[in-house]
Amino acid sequence: QVQLVESGGGLVQPGGSPRLSCVVSTSIFSFNTIGWYRQTPGKQRELVASITTGGSVGYADSVKGRFTVSKDNAKRTVYLQMTSLKPEDTAVYYCNRLRTFASWGQGTQVTVSA
Repeated sequence: QVQLVESGGGLVQPGGSPRLSCVVSTSIFSFNTIGWYRQTPGKQRELVASITTGGSVGYADSVKGRFTVSKDNAKRTVYLQMTSLKPEDTAVYYCNRLRTFASWGQGTQVTVSA
């Protein structure tokens, strides 16, 4: 029933480097590109990174060079390694397949503040 479960967020200082995790259901993980999205009140949801079933990755300009998306096939888990965090990275981070979304998980809050 639950298809996407995010974790790993929290309060982090600027420049910090948390790693977010997304445990994905078998059906989605096996056949879909998975994206990391972030949502801030008053702003549209932003796709920040993605990884295909074959391991190809993509990044938004806003995070390129700072975030790294990867996956562990055995664990059906997609990761987002975040480095050099800025206050503007503060958001709720979600994972989902691209475009044809499954039900959204709860997300994980990342707050960047000194």
